[in-house]
Amino acid sequence: MDSDSKKVTGPLVMAVGVAVIGSLQFGYNTGVINAPQSIIEEFMNETWFDRYNEKISENSLTTLWSLSVAIFSIGGIFGSFSVGLFVNRFGRKYSMLMANVLAFVAAALMGFSKMAASWEMLIIGRFIVGLYSGLSTGFVPMYVGEISPTALRGAMGTLHQLGVVLGILFAQILGMESIMGSPTLWPLLLGFTFVPALVQCALLPFCPESPRFLLIIRNQESQAKSVLKKLRGVADVSADMQEMKEESRQMMREKKVTIPELFRSPLYRQPLLIAVMLQLSQQLSGINAVFYYSTRIFTKAGVAQPVYATIGTGVVNTAFTVVSLFIVERAGRRSLHLIGLLGMAGSAVMMTIALALLEQVKWMSYVSIVAIFSFVAFFEIGPGPIPWFIVAELFSQGPRPSAMAVAGFSNWTANFIVGMCFPLVEKLCDAYVFIIFIVLLLCFFIFTFFKVPETKGRTFDEISAGFRQSPVAKLPEAENLREDSPL
Repeated sequence: MDSDSKKVTGPLVMAVGVAVIGSLQFGYNTGVINAPQSIIEEFMNETWFDRYNEKISENSLTTLWSLSVAIFSIGGIFGSFSVGLFVNRFGRKYSMLMANVLAFVAAALMGFSKMAASWEMLIIGRFIVGLYSGLSTGFVPMYVGEISPTALRGAMGTLHQLGVVLGILFAQILGMESIMGSPTLWPLLLGFTFVPALVQCALLPFCPESPRFLLIIRNQESQAKSVLKKLRGVADVSADMQEMKEESRQMMREKKVTIPELFRSPLYRQPLLIAVMLQLSQQLSGINAVFYYSTRIFTKAGVAQPVYATIGTGVVNTAFTVVSLFIVERAGRRSLHLIGLLGMAGSAVMMTIALALLEQVKWMSYVSIVAIFSFVAFFEIGPGPIPWFIVAELFSQGPRPSAMAVAGFSNWTANFIVGMCFPLVEKLCDAYVFIIFIVLLLCFFIFTFFKVPETKGRTFDEISAGFRQSPVAKLPEAENLREDSPL
């Protein structure tokens, strides 16, 4: 790999950075609702009393609150499934720009919900911001994957997850009662989503369109070449152009693939199964359960201010995403995913033992805190960032939008199921709830070990060629494949 292919240029950094604002929005809106829970429930109670002259029942309040949280995932399901409707019609860049309309509408609804004394506005706003986030989880990894050089695609792809965890961390910090998580300022906390949307709208027009979209979808060769020169910072981009033309030729043979065709075609069966299973390995790993459970574990462990410990979890989350960013191109996607899954399973075993013995053995409280931090760290090494960008790598241009939509749909649906079912399962299993996740993590580890190919250092066309040659075997090593490659 020559040094030019690893060159990080200003235009590339700006384009990726601006795109990742969408990821930050997703993370922020995932985490923002948790801190002010009791304050928002009080708002719902007061509004109910003002309307009906009676206090809201416990069941009605739980239903309204659960709906406020879960409707974000329902919006995400619809949004992720709509990715394909936008990206080939309007391009990657303009799709991201248009999606911000949803962020502005959602911010207005949530921000003015208290003033209007309407929990309906809050719930509708959460649905619309979920719709926006679902679209972003498709647009951002696709755009970043398509503008990045092959040698940097993994590292750049990890920035999507870094944006997500930074968003969660910002939400945790701004949600503190001393900042915005107060009875008067919580609408501003939820409506704050308009600020990143405004920044992205101001900067996106200065970013380039995906050269792959320009060449392969729009057939605009000269524009694609000039965008590539700007992104790569070199005058000679013939190797990139050759790779994209090869992918274009391949695409002409396979045409644009709809979602039903994606499921019917034996050619896409294996990469689609891998894409869906990797998304499920992220959401069913138990990471959301740990975030739901962490405050309670910290309280049980005798931490005076659990909110600070939860923010500590967010810091660990962010730090290890940065670690993954620096090692993903060296260690490879498959290896990091395997290490992450196994490490999470080990941490979950430690957590189960610590929670079971918490009452009898006092120092187990410290073990449970260490287990939470290590669980989160291993998640961000592999299962956190890798499923998002590897999907874009497994499919060529024709089926990629549909594949991203199916993968996003799987991710959001699993997210919704965990969010709705975890409180109930936790009541039934108590301290042993993580045994379920240990079993799932080991199943995902076995699947990854036998079925997931290494995509590090391969062009998009080489990866899809590997599946065409051998639908059941692993891809050959990159070096061997590149020797016979026409590129």
